Amino acid sequence: MRVLVIMGSPRKGNTYRAAQTIEAAMRSLGEVEFEYLMLKDANLAQCLGCFLCFEKGEERCPRKDDAPSIEQKMHDAEGVIFASPVYGMNVSGLMKVFIDRLSYIFHRPRFFDKKALLLATAGALGEKDVLDYLNLVATVWGFEVAGRAGIVTSPVISARQTQKNEQTLRDAARVFYEALNRKTRASPGLRDVIIFHGQRGTFDELRNHSPVDYAYWDEMGWLAPGKRYFVDVPVNPVYDAVGRVIEWQTRRQIRRSLAETG
Repeated sequence: MRVLVIMGSPRKGNTYRAAQTIEAAMRSLGEVEFEYLMLKDANLAQCLGCFLCFEKGEERCPRKDDAPSIEQKMHDAEGVIFASPVYGMNVSGLMKVFIDRLSYIFHRPRFFDKKALLLATAGALGEKDVLDYLNLVATVWGFEVAGRAGIVTSPVISARQTQKNEQTLRDAARVFYEALNRKTRASPGLRDVIIFHGQRGTFDELRNHSPVDYAYWDEMGWLAPGKRYFVDVPVNPVYDAVGRVIEWQTRRQIRRSLAETG
Protein backbone atom coordinates (compact mmCIF):
# COMPACT_ATOMS: atom_id res chain seq x y z
CA MET A 1 0.00 0.00 0.00
CA ARG A 2 1.19 3.51 -0.76
CA VAL A 3 1.29 6.26 1.85
CA LEU A 4 2.00 9.89 1.03
CA VAL A 5 3.31 12.09 3.83
CA ILE A 6 2.59 15.77 3.23
CA MET A 7 5.19 17.40 5.45
CA GLY A 8 4.39 20.92 6.62
CA SER A 9 7.66 21.44 8.48
CA PRO A 10 10.40 23.52 6.84
CA ARG A 11 13.04 21.16 8.23
CA LYS A 12 13.58 17.51 9.02
CA GLY A 13 13.04 17.97 12.74
CA ASN A 14 10.53 16.64 15.26
CA THR A 15 7.60 16.33 12.87
CA TYR A 16 9.68 14.51 10.27
CA ARG A 17 11.11 12.13 12.87
CA ALA A 18 7.61 11.47 14.21
CA ALA A 19 6.45 10.53 10.71
CA GLN A 20 9.44 8.21 10.37
CA THR A 21 8.48 6.55 13.65
CA ILE A 22 5.00 5.94 12.23
CA GLU A 23 6.56 4.57 9.05
CA ALA A 24 8.78 2.16 10.99
CA ALA A 25 5.83 0.96 13.06
CA MET A 26 3.72 0.37 9.95
CA ARG A 27 6.56 -1.48 8.21
CA SER A 28 6.73 -3.81 11.19
CA LEU A 29 3.11 -4.73 10.53
CA GLY A 30 3.41 -5.42 6.81
CA GLU A 31 4.47 -4.16 3.42
CA VAL A 32 4.00 -0.45 2.91
CA GLU A 33 5.55 2.17 0.63
CA PHE A 34 6.16 5.68 1.95
CA GLU A 35 6.72 8.89 -0.03
CA TYR A 36 7.58 12.16 1.71
CA LEU A 37 6.42 15.34 0.05
CA MET A 38 8.33 18.19 1.65
CA LEU A 39 6.20 21.28 1.07
CA LYS A 40 9.29 23.45 1.51
CA ASP A 41 10.62 21.96 -1.73
CA ALA A 42 7.35 22.28 -3.64
CA ASN A 43 6.55 25.19 -5.91
CA LEU A 44 3.35 26.47 -4.32
CA ALA A 45 2.36 30.09 -4.77
CA GLN A 46 0.09 31.79 -2.28
CA CYS A 47 -3.60 31.84 -3.13
CA LEU A 48 -4.76 35.12 -4.69
CA GLY A 49 -8.33 34.82 -3.43
CA CYS A 50 -9.60 35.50 -6.95
CA PHE A 51 -12.36 32.84 -6.72
CA LEU A 52 -11.66 31.61 -10.27
CA CYS A 53 -11.25 28.03 -9.03
CA PHE A 54 -14.70 28.24 -7.45
CA GLU A 55 -16.44 30.08 -10.27
CA LYS A 56 -14.71 28.72 -13.38
CA GLY A 57 -12.90 25.57 -12.22
CA GLU A 58 -9.48 24.85 -10.76
CA GLU A 59 -7.93 24.61 -14.23
CA ARG A 60 -8.52 28.37 -14.58
CA CYS A 61 -6.30 29.23 -11.61
CA PRO A 62 -3.74 31.90 -12.62
CA ARG A 63 -1.13 30.27 -10.36
CA LYS A 64 0.85 27.78 -12.43
CA ASP A 65 2.63 25.73 -9.82
CA ASP A 66 2.77 22.23 -8.32
CA ALA A 67 -0.78 22.17 -6.92
CA PRO A 68 -2.20 19.88 -9.65
CA SER A 69 0.66 17.40 -9.34
CA ILE A 70 0.32 17.35 -5.55
CA GLU A 71 -3.38 16.61 -5.87
CA GLN A 72 -2.51 13.76 -8.23
CA LYS A 73 -0.07 12.34 -5.69
CA MET A 74 -2.90 12.17 -3.18
CA HIS A 75 -5.05 10.34 -5.72
CA ASP A 76 -2.24 7.86 -6.39
CA ALA A 77 -1.81 6.96 -2.70
CA GLU A 78 -4.05 4.73 -0.60
CA GLY A 79 -3.40 6.84 2.47
CA VAL A 80 -2.20 10.36 3.23
CA ILE A 81 -0.51 11.62 6.39
CA PHE A 82 -1.01 15.35 6.95
CA ALA A 83 1.89 16.37 9.20
CA SER A 84 2.48 19.81 10.67
CA PRO A 85 4.26 21.39 13.60
CA VAL A 86 2.31 23.87 15.68
CA TYR A 87 3.14 27.42 14.59
CA GLY A 88 1.27 30.21 16.40
CA MET A 89 -1.39 27.75 17.63
CA ASN A 90 -2.14 26.60 14.09
CA VAL A 91 -0.59 24.70 11.19
CA SER A 92 2.64 25.93 9.68
CA GLY A 93 2.58 28.54 6.93
CA LEU A 94 3.69 25.88 4.44
CA MET A 95 0.73 23.68 5.31
CA LYS A 96 -1.70 26.61 5.19
CA VAL A 97 -0.51 27.68 1.72
CA PHE A 98 -0.97 24.08 0.54
CA ILE A 99 -4.51 23.95 1.93
CA ASP A 100 -5.38 27.37 0.50
CA ARG A 101 -4.15 26.39 -2.98
CA LEU A 102 -6.44 23.38 -3.01
CA SER A 103 -9.43 25.18 -1.50
CA TYR A 104 -11.64 24.29 -4.47
CA ILE A 105 -11.79 20.77 -3.02
CA PHE A 106 -13.85 22.16 -0.13
CA HIS A 107 -16.57 22.80 -2.72
CA ARG A 108 -15.91 19.73 -4.85
CA PRO A 109 -14.67 16.92 -2.54
CA ARG A 110 -13.05 13.88 -4.12
CA PHE A 111 -10.96 11.66 -1.83
CA PHE A 112 -13.66 9.31 -0.59
CA ASP A 113 -11.62 6.18 -1.30
CA LYS A 114 -8.65 7.45 0.74
CA LYS A 115 -7.73 7.22 4.42
CA ALA A 116 -5.93 9.98 6.30
CA LEU A 117 -3.77 10.14 9.39
CA LEU A 118 -3.23 13.48 11.12
CA LEU A 119 0.06 14.30 12.84
CA ALA A 120 0.91 17.39 14.88
CA THR A 121 3.95 18.20 17.02
CA ALA A 122 4.06 20.99 19.60
CA GLY A 123 6.73 22.54 21.75
CA ALA A 124 4.29 22.94 24.62
CA LEU A 125 0.65 23.07 23.50
CA GLY A 126 -1.61 23.62 20.51
CA GLU A 127 -1.44 20.15 19.00
CA LYS A 128 -5.18 19.54 19.57
CA ASP A 129 -6.08 22.77 17.75
CA VAL A 130 -3.96 21.75 14.78
CA LEU A 131 -5.39 18.24 14.73
CA ASP A 132 -8.94 19.62 14.88
CA TYR A 133 -8.25 21.94 11.96
CA LEU A 134 -6.60 19.22 9.87
CA ASN A 135 -9.50 16.92 10.70
CA LEU A 136 -11.97 19.45 9.31
CA VAL A 137 -9.91 19.92 6.15
CA ALA A 138 -9.43 16.22 5.51
CA THR A 139 -13.04 15.22 6.15
CA VAL A 140 -14.50 17.98 3.98
CA TRP A 141 -12.07 16.99 1.22
CA GLY A 142 -13.53 13.49 1.41
CA PHE A 143 -10.94 11.54 3.37
CA GLU A 144 -11.89 9.07 6.06
CA VAL A 145 -9.75 10.21 8.97
CA ALA A 146 -8.47 6.94 10.39
CA GLY A 147 -6.28 8.30 13.15
CA ARG A 148 -4.65 11.32 14.72
CA ALA A 149 -1.49 11.75 16.76
CA GLY A 150 -0.47 14.85 18.69
CA ILE A 151 2.80 14.86 20.60
CA VAL A 152 4.77 17.36 22.70
CA THR A 153 8.45 17.65 21.81
CA SER A 154 9.90 20.44 23.93
CA PRO A 155 13.70 20.70 24.46
CA VAL A 156 13.24 19.71 28.12
CA ILE A 157 10.98 16.75 27.45
CA SER A 158 10.88 14.13 30.20
CA ALA A 159 11.52 10.42 29.76
CA ARG A 160 7.88 9.82 30.61
CA GLN A 161 6.73 12.21 27.87
CA THR A 162 9.11 10.57 25.40
CA GLN A 163 7.58 7.17 26.15
CA LYS A 164 4.09 8.63 25.84
CA ASN A 165 4.98 10.14 22.45
CA GLU A 166 6.34 6.86 21.15
CA GLN A 167 3.26 4.99 22.30
CA THR A 168 0.99 7.59 20.70
CA LEU A 169 2.80 7.26 17.38
CA ARG A 170 2.82 3.45 17.47
CA ASP A 171 -0.88 3.34 18.27
CA ALA A 172 -1.67 5.76 15.45
CA ALA A 173 0.43 3.69 13.04
CA ARG A 174 -1.42 0.51 13.95
CA VAL A 175 -4.86 2.10 13.60
CA PHE A 176 -3.90 3.67 10.27
CA TYR A 177 -2.44 0.40 8.96
CA GLU A 178 -5.58 -1.51 9.90
CA ALA A 179 -7.76 1.14 8.26
CA LEU A 180 -5.78 0.94 5.04
CA ASN A 181 -6.26 -2.81 4.95
CA ARG A 182 -9.98 -2.39 5.54
CA LYS A 183 -11.46 -1.67 2.15
CA THR A 184 -14.82 -0.57 3.46
CA ARG A 185 -15.52 2.96 4.66
CA ALA A 186 -16.79 3.82 8.12
CA SER A 187 -20.21 5.42 8.51
CA PRO A 188 -20.18 9.24 8.69
CA GLY A 189 -20.57 11.15 11.91
CA LEU A 190 -23.21 13.77 12.57
CA ARG A 191 -20.99 16.67 11.47
CA ASP A 192 -20.14 14.85 8.22
CA VAL A 193 -23.82 14.37 7.42
CA ILE A 194 -24.62 17.99 8.25
CA ILE A 195 -21.82 19.20 5.96
CA PHE A 196 -23.12 17.02 3.12
CA HIS A 197 -26.69 18.28 3.39
CA GLY A 198 -25.64 21.88 3.93
CA GLN A 199 -23.49 21.85 0.80
CA ARG A 200 -26.09 19.92 -1.15
CA GLY A 201 -28.71 22.57 -0.45
CA THR A 202 -26.28 25.39 -1.17
CA PHE A 203 -24.97 24.22 -4.53
CA ASP A 204 -28.38 23.12 -5.75
CA GLU A 205 -29.97 26.48 -4.94
CA LEU A 206 -27.00 28.43 -6.34
CA ARG A 207 -26.84 26.53 -9.62
CA ASN A 208 -26.91 29.78 -11.62
CA HIS A 209 -24.34 31.51 -9.40
CA SER A 210 -21.99 28.53 -8.94
CA PRO A 211 -22.43 26.51 -12.15
CA VAL A 212 -19.13 24.61 -11.79
CA ASP A 213 -20.01 23.42 -8.29
CA TYR A 214 -23.56 22.55 -9.36
CA ALA A 215 -22.34 20.59 -12.39
CA TYR A 216 -19.87 18.65 -10.25
CA TRP A 217 -22.46 17.73 -7.61
CA ASP A 218 -24.98 16.81 -10.28
CA GLU A 219 -22.47 14.63 -12.13
CA MET A 220 -21.52 12.85 -8.91
CA GLY A 221 -25.20 12.07 -8.28
CA TRP A 222 -25.22 13.90 -4.94
CA LEU A 223 -28.26 16.01 -5.87
CA ALA A 224 -30.44 12.99 -6.59
CA PRO A 225 -33.58 12.74 -4.43
CA GLY A 226 -33.08 10.62 -1.35
CA LYS A 227 -29.28 10.84 -1.38
CA ARG A 228 -28.07 10.49 2.21
CA TYR A 229 -24.32 10.98 1.90
CA PHE A 230 -21.47 11.33 -0.59
CA VAL A 231 -20.88 7.56 -0.71
CA ASP A 232 -23.15 4.59 -0.19
CA VAL A 233 -22.51 3.68 3.42
CA PRO A 234 -24.95 3.22 6.30
CA VAL A 235 -26.08 6.56 7.73
CA ASN A 236 -27.55 6.91 11.19
CA PRO A 237 -31.26 7.77 10.65
CA VAL A 238 -31.12 10.46 13.33
CA TYR A 239 -28.10 12.05 11.65
CA ASP A 240 -29.91 11.91 8.32
CA ALA A 241 -32.97 13.59 9.80
CA VAL A 242 -30.87 16.36 11.33
CA GLY A 243 -29.01 16.81 8.06
CA ARG A 244 -32.23 17.17 6.10
CA VAL A 245 -33.49 19.82 8.49
CA ILE A 246 -30.22 21.72 8.00
CA GLU A 247 -30.58 21.35 4.25
CA TRP A 248 -34.15 22.71 4.35
CA GLN A 249 -33.03 25.67 6.44
CA THR A 250 -30.09 26.32 4.10
CA ARG A 251 -32.28 26.28 1.02
CA ARG A 252 -34.83 28.55 2.68
CA GLN A 253 -32.19 31.09 3.67
CA ILE A 254 -30.57 31.10 0.22
CA ARG A 255 -33.91 31.60 -1.53
CA ARG A 256 -34.71 34.47 0.78
CA SER A 257 -31.33 36.09 0.16
CA LEU A 258 -31.66 35.69 -3.61
CA ALA A 259 -35.12 37.23 -3.53
CA GLU A 260 -33.87 40.20 -1.51
CA THR A 261 -30.96 40.85 -3.90
CA GLY A 262 -33.16 40.55 -6.95
